[in-house]
Formats: sequence, structure tokens, C-alpha cells
Amino acid sequence: MAPYDRILLKLSGEVLAGEGKFGIDARRVQAMANELAEVAERSVELGLVVGGGNFFRGVAAAAQDMDRVAADHMGMLATVINGLALQDALEKKGVPTRLMTAIHMNQVAEPYIRRRAVRHLEKGRIVIFVAGTSNPYFSTDTAAALRALEINAKVIAKATRVEGVFDKDPLEHSDAVLYRRISFQEVLSKALRVMDASAVAMCRDNNLPIVVFDLNVPGNIMRMAMGEAVGTLIHG
Repeated sequence: MAPYDRILLKLSGEVLAGEGKFGIDARRVQAMANELAEVAERSVELGLVVGGGNFFRGVAAAAQDMDRVAADHMGMLATVINGLALQDALEKKGVPTRLMTAIHMNQVAEPYIRRRAVRHLEKGRIVIFVAGTSNPYFSTDTAAALRALEINAKVIAKATRVEGVFDKDPLEHSDAVLYRRISFQEVLSKALRVMDASAVAMCRDNNLPIVVFDLNVPGNIMRMAMGEAVGTLIHG
């Protein structure tokens, strides 16, 4: 496959925590910034959507009797913390970066405006999208699908802790089978826990491919960006 010229990379908050379960591991963030900087040097336009699970999970909090809307808003603010950490690490590498938020906080980040985001990408800046969609009940997976479609990305790349999409959780089942290619419809019909069903359906309806790959393998971001067969391709 040819290299992708514009990518939306979805990162979970947990990947920023490194070996820990909470907070930000500075060395992990720096290592990720190194990889992202190398990809940007190859003239690949990069948008990032980052989760906040290393600080706060709205769904988990709601299960503990917290109001779901309040919990989701807290989760959105956690993504802003992660976005600031990534921005700082990237700019220390000399990579021009813009942090764009769906919730207005002008002293911290730019408000998300689609045309401005596209212009930043065209100028070679990495754009980090935070605060989800600003709406409760929508996950960062759905935010990633929405932003990818809005900026006309050629692919959504979802970075995970496992090699790709399996028929069951490989961390719990040693006999789990890896899919190298799978259709959107199969993901939905088999209820595979790759992304939220709403995000997968959005990608299916707009024929936007998803690549799911292991972020813990050094160089995988570059391999994915260059169109190499890594992880699992979910396609129409």
C-alpha cells in the first residue's frame, strides 16, 4: 500500500501512563513524541485524538452513581491534560503543534474550528484534538471518527496494547485468533470490542478504513503511516 498522506491517530489515555495505571509517564510521552516527529518529517499530516482514561473514566464513574453527564465532562477535561503533555513533548522536539479543544478554554487551547484545523495540517503542524465532541455519552472513539471525517483523513489508526483485532481478548485467552483484515460489518455483527459501535458504523457509512495496531512495538507508527501491513485493517 502507498503511504497515507493524512492520518487521524487515536491514542488511549492509558498509553501515556506507561507501566503505571494512573497519570503520565514522561519517558513514555517523550518516546511517543519521537516517533510522531519522525512521521511528521516524512510529510505525513497527523491529527491526534487522545483519551483520558489514565486520569478519569466517565463510564466507570457513572457506574458508581455519579451523574453521567458530569462524569463525562470530567473525562473530557482529562483529555486536555493529556493533550497538553503531548504538545509539550512534541514542541520540545521542534515539531509545530496545535491543541484544539471542543470545549472553549481560550487560555489553554484553540477552539476547534474545522477549516482552521485543516489549514494547520496543510502547514505541517500536528493537530491534537481534545475534549471529545464536547457532548456527553460520546466516547473518544466516536470523536476520532468524527474528526477524521471532518478533516478528510485517509485512515483512522487506533493504537492499542495488542497486535490488532482478535476474536476474543488476547490478554485473557491464549487461543485468541488475530484477524489481519476484517470488514466493518463483521466487527459489528461479532460485537468485537475494537471501537464503539457508533464509531465503526460512522466509518462504515463513509468508507473510512481503520488500522488497529500495537503501539508498544517501536516503529509501528511509522510502518502504519508508510502503508505497511501492521495489525488489522478494517475495511468496507
